[in-house]
Amino acid sequence: MEALAGRGEVLARERRWALPVALMTLAAVALLVVSAILVRSVHGDGEAEILRAAHEHSSAVTLSSILQAVAFALLVAPLVYLFNAAQARSTKVRPQLIGLVIAAPLFLAVASVLNAVATNDAASDFIAGRATATLTAKEATNECNSDRRDDSKAFEEEFGGGKGRGPLHSCVTKKVADDAAANAVSDAPLRGLATGFGLGGRLGLAFALLYTCLWAMRTGLLTRFWGSLGMALGVAALLLLIQFTMVWFLYFALLAAGWIPGGRPPAWAAGKAIPWPTPGEKAAAELEG
Repeated sequence: MEALAGRGEVLARERRWALPVALMTLAAVALLVVSAILVRSVHGDGEAEILRAAHEHSSAVTLSSILQAVAFALLVAPLVYLFNAAQARSTKVRPQLIGLVIAAPLFLAVASVLNAVATNDAASDFIAGRATATLTAKEATNECNSDRRDDSKAFEEEFGGGKGRGPLHSCVTKKVADDAAANAVSDAPLRGLATGFGLGGRLGLAFALLYTCLWAMRTGLLTRFWGSLGMALGVAALLLLIQFTMVWFLYFALLAAGWIPGGRPPAWAAGKAIPWPTPGEKAAAELEG
């Protein structure tokens, strides 16, 4: 009776939070898409052009980072929801790891804001001429001459459009400016802190997806395909490919809300683990049938 009562509480909690979690997850995906669109204007060929674009569109950089931070914070909801569902169906899921599941997206949120501040600071320093290059004009000239010897046609196409100046001068100027811009980026006061939070967030997200999807698959909450894909995308997040994880989060939002064609796996309604049959068990069942 106690087990049934506990199972009923689990099911009631999951039903109560299903739609809010789904909506928060969809909002997170949408915000990440919008934030990516906002910073499309910040691009260029080399660090100098990128910082000039960042300075020109500093408000877009700031707004994009805020939206991205909110999106990462919202991703706490689906990760915690799935972790708690797996824990309710298996005593082997370690409850103390919930802290890491919560911290990972929050670290990414902090890193987003710090990165924007560091980028705006670096852009301001570079535009104001406070950034210095460690690459000398002589070293840049040697590099440009080497590039021209390797592929003179491509070199002329890239640097031959200067106003009254030869391609060699344009190349040297660009290389020195790019080096100064790179120094401005690396010397920004919050760059180290942003890198640390970003690395911690990626490591945490990779582990959270690997561990949570593994146990969700073992308890029957996720199909083998989506469980395996979630674990694979956890590795992708570690490799700076966090945007690819949005495919999985979009699926999970539909799953949590019950909008997936064919319905949710049986373990959700049962309130207990219903592991997927192995290929051998499936073949034996077919033979018996």
